[in-house]
This record gives sequence, structure tokens and C-alpha cells, in this order.
Amino acid sequence: MARTQGSHSQFTGPKVRDAALRLFAQHGFAAVSMRQIAAEVGVQAGALYNYTPDKQTLLFDLMQEHMDDLLAAWCAEDPGGADPFTRLEAFTRFHIRFNTKRADAVFVSYMELRNLTPDNFETVTALRGAYETRLQDILTAGTTQGVFTVAEPRITAMAVIALLTGVNTWYREEGRLTLDEVETLYWNMVRRMVGG
Repeated sequence: MARTQGSHSQFTGPKVRDAALRLFAQHGFAAVSMRQIAAEVGVQAGALYNYTPDKQTLLFDLMQEHMDDLLAAWCAEDPGGADPFTRLEAFTRFHIRFNTKRADAVFVSYMELRNLTPDNFETVTALRGAYETRLQDILTAGTTQGVFTVAEPRITAMAVIALLTGVNTWYREEGRLTLDEVETLYWNMVRRMVGG
């Protein structure tokens, strides 16, 4: 079958990923067919297999890319040599800012883990664990130095991430609070959580 006019791999590949992400977030992975993704992109269903071997791989690639981007962005912003208090505030603000720009990716990353094959699940959860460990290390350092009062740094890290990720469920750019104000409110909550 001929390629759809105007369809070029450097443009169509990203369109396929964007459409799949949007549809998975709106309807759920199981409810979305490759035919629906193709229709959204404007190509024949068979053409999708030029960009992904199957729907599972597409889901996995989206989730892995999100986690890779998250880890790379935090590594670039982490004020590594700073004190734990400064690093924790930086992490809090970073997590909110990064994720509010990627609401669909965050939603799919949390809600569609159950639809990954065991190998893909293991890879994505390892990446999530690596990100959680970055925060755990900050909390552990702060506790060791007497800056924080945290009994279980690992559990506290997961609780803090869940709190911060929750911003995506309600924050709207046109709402009453600016993103900066939201970051400050949540930073105050996190600071109190860790006894800082």
C-alpha cells in the first residue's frame, strides 16, 4: 500500500507517539486500537507498523521515554553540592513544573503500568525506582545531618512524589493560583512532612 501523501517518517513518527499518548490518556490503553491511532494521525492502519512493531511496544516506548526525560531533566537541575534543604526544595519545584507540562504522559505512566508485559514492567519500574532513589538520597542526607526528621526515607520519598504528582489532577493554567504559587504551597507542605 502506498504511503499517505505528505507522510514522512520524521514527522509521522512523532505524530504517532503523540496521538497514542493522547488516546491512551483519554480512553485507556486497552480501549484504543491501532486503527484509532492511525485515524488520528491520518495514515492507513498498516502504516503504523513502520513506526512501531505493536501497541505494547508503543506504550512501553512512551513510558520509558517519559521516565528517561524525567531523570535526565532532574540530573540537569539538581543542585548536587547544595545542602539537603535546598535540594529538597529544588526537587519539589522541579517535579511539579516538569509534570504539569506533561499531564498525559504522567497519567499514562501511572495508570497503564498494569498493561505492560513483565519485562517492560520491570524496566519502567526500575526507572521509577531510580527517580525515587534520587529523592530518597536527599532525605537520607538531610536526616543524617539533622536537617530533617524522617523515620523511613524510602517511604517518605514515595509519599512526597505521590503528593507532588497529584497537582496534575487539579492544576489549570487559567486557575486562581499561578504555578509558582502552587510550587510554594507544596514546598511548605513537603517541608513540614520532613520536619524541616
